[in-house]
Amino acid sequence: MNSLKRITTDPQLCGGRPCIRNMRIRVKDILDLLASGASTAEILEDYPYLEADDIKASLEYAANLMDQPILNVA
Repeated sequence: MNSLKRITTDPQLCGGRPCIRNMRIRVKDILDLLASGASTAEILEDYPYLEADDIKASLEYAANLMDQPILNVA
């Protein structure tokens, strides 16, 4: 899954939160837009410096975070 290379982190950028290609747009920003009902086309129109693969990478990144084991402490 090559698209994850589009997700970058830099302590000097957005507090180290995951961003798209070292730009000041966070993965969370993309996910929030999608969750609010924005389509990929709408996001790309509003943010012309983004690419469709950036949105796919954001979704893939979030999916990978959700695939973590849950440990129960007795």
